[in-house]
Amino acid sequence: MVLERLKQVASHVTGQSPPPHPFDPLSEVEIEKAVAIIRKEHDGLFFNAITLWEPRKSEMMKWVADPDHTPRPHRIADVVAIGRGSKVYDGHVDLNEEKIVHWELTEGVQPLITMEDLQIVETIVRKDPKVIEQCGLIGIPPEDMHKVYCDPWTIGYDERFGSNIRLQQALMYFRPHVDDSQYSYPLDFCPIFNADTQEIIHIDVPKVRRPVNKAPPNNYHAAAIEAEGGFRTDIKPIEITQPEGVSFTMEGRIINWQNWRVHVGFNYREGIVLSNITFNDKGNVRPVFWRLSLAEMVVPYGNPEHPHHRKHAFDLGEYGGGYMTNSLSLGCDCKGAIYYMDAAFVNRAGAATTIKNAICIHEEDAGILFKHTDFRDDSVTVTRAHKLVISHIFTAANYEYCVYWIFHQDGTVQLEIKLTGILNTYAMNPGEDPQGWGTEVYPGVNAHNHQHLFCLRVDPNIDGPSNTVFEVDAARGPGEVGSAENKYGNAFYAKKKKLATQGSSMSDYNGATSRTWEMCNPNKINPYSHKPVSYKLVSREVPELLPKEGGLVWKRAGFARHAIHVTKYDDAQIHPAGRHVPQTSGVPSMGLPAWIAADPDASTDNTDVVLWHTFGITHFPSPEDFPVMPAEPMTLLLRPRNFFTRNPCLDVPPSYSSYPSGGKWDKTDRKSVSAKPKDCCSK
Repeated sequence: MVLERLKQVASHVTGQSPPPHPFDPLSEVEIEKAVAIIRKEHDGLFFNAITLWEPRKSEMMKWVADPDHTPRPHRIADVVAIGRGSKVYDGHVDLNEEKIVHWELTEGVQPLITMEDLQIVETIVRKDPKVIEQCGLIGIPPEDMHKVYCDPWTIGYDERFGSNIRLQQALMYFRPHVDDSQYSYPLDFCPIFNADTQEIIHIDVPKVRRPVNKAPPNNYHAAAIEAEGGFRTDIKPIEITQPEGVSFTMEGRIINWQNWRVHVGFNYREGIVLSNITFNDKGNVRPVFWRLSLAEMVVPYGNPEHPHHRKHAFDLGEYGGGYMTNSLSLGCDCKGAIYYMDAAFVNRAGAATTIKNAICIHEEDAGILFKHTDFRDDSVTVTRAHKLVISHIFTAANYEYCVYWIFHQDGTVQLEIKLTGILNTYAMNPGEDPQGWGTEVYPGVNAHNHQHLFCLRVDPNIDGPSNTVFEVDAARGPGEVGSAENKYGNAFYAKKKKLATQGSSMSDYNGATSRTWEMCNPNKINPYSHKPVSYKLVSREVPELLPKEGGLVWKRAGFARHAIHVTKYDDAQIHPAGRHVPQTSGVPSMGLPAWIAADPDASTDNTDVVLWHTFGITHFPSPEDFPVMPAEPMTLLLRPRNFFTRNPCLDVPPSYSSYPSGGKWDKTDRKSVSAKPKDCCSK
């Protein structure tokens, strides 16, 4: 089997069969090829991650511009491996040349925790004498240890243990019955697991003990709802059909849809990566974004009591959004005419594994695209919109994150994230005061306050790579009421501030000024507005990082200190909290703060830049969020401003159009007729 795969990858990298696009994720055979090459020189390793080392931007741009006369970038694997004693190795393997081109022991770091790492912990805690003892103290007898569960988390950072030992903390729960949700029965102690020796090395125990909850189960699965009275019976089906098929076409992993052309990548950490995004403007294929991804996130919890300060998960950097991706199901996760993509990863032993249907691509009706009715003569044009949705869903222990990249016909790109799943819970005694740090969402169940802060990485390519970012505020015009320049006091305008250097690029959200941020190409001017072509970031769900300056979360999550950072492009700067996130102390702060501090005067004006945007929600839990949380959406837009010379979607056929001279548009025949077509707006 392995030999056959190696033959297949040999054909991939020697040109004997159509080679993959340089941005395509590594295939199973390429992953196992990389493992085989490494094992020729290094033995006794466990594999943490093997993913595509993306071609350098300058090299890739040359290839994209002229693929027939430019050497194709090599397929290179980016490797993270772990040796005995929690030693971490970083390397690159050139699959074309079949050799290791970079290999180093990286001291003082720990790579992310994989799903395999997480699954080991539960088995260990159930057998550990110290854990069994703690369970007995709060009311769980030894014969019920099979009912004890845990959500393993990275430990964040704990100064008692440092960064050289690979650790996890186990958030403990109890299930009275196999069908019960353990989050109604949180336990009050927290074991710490050494992944290298696979043993419990310490248990954090609170000063005030909290016996296991005695409340009845609070479940959400179908049998539980049926037992409580059953489901609603007044819901009628909504069918989604596309009898003529979908409107997009696929060239490998490149999507062509409604003037958009996008390469869809995927990796173990960011999940979906969108690259080389262009828009066909009436025959002129214009670059818009070079790369878009959800690059990092942090979920700080607000209870200051030890050890809850350690609960601030970096779900992408510490676990991997790709690794935690669900295999999606038609009619449940996605509905309609679906195109799926799989995702290949490496397991601990070095074998390739695949998550089927990791990415879902489909179209949806998006309501009215544009409409106007003339009150004089009742002439009307109404056009309905379609949108293209590229999505994946990942489960981070208790929480689900549904990530939707949405392309619109008017040139807008939208990122929508839905949060669902189950609250992280902690035990509380009857009558205990949560002191404002949480809410009793069910008897004996304390759900702590927390934030979900996401970091979007935007590599703009607005009509080319030389771009500038502006902070844009709605501002009142100068002059007092009664003055010659503003007699009636009604003047206002868009006030722009250039983010010209890395050190001055920080910007925070201001709802009072309707603040947005424009990424423009100052070398390309719109002939009508006489303003630079640009795309505007519209994002209004932007809470500030609530953990205080100088604290552990503030130091570790430097990217979240401001809503916006702008940096000069660097191929190595992909992960805003650093390459290896688990067990970092935040001294020094890794990722964005370090990059900016290294060269604060670097120009970000009319050059190749990256915009980093932190957005999200602050969640004060309530009983409505339990036992499972209704999906809470948040969204942001990347909208064209002065990019086009007129509405770019006027050529989308209207659902109905009549005009003053008496003509009407027949949607079915797509031609002007003298009479109104039947049921024109319903088709």
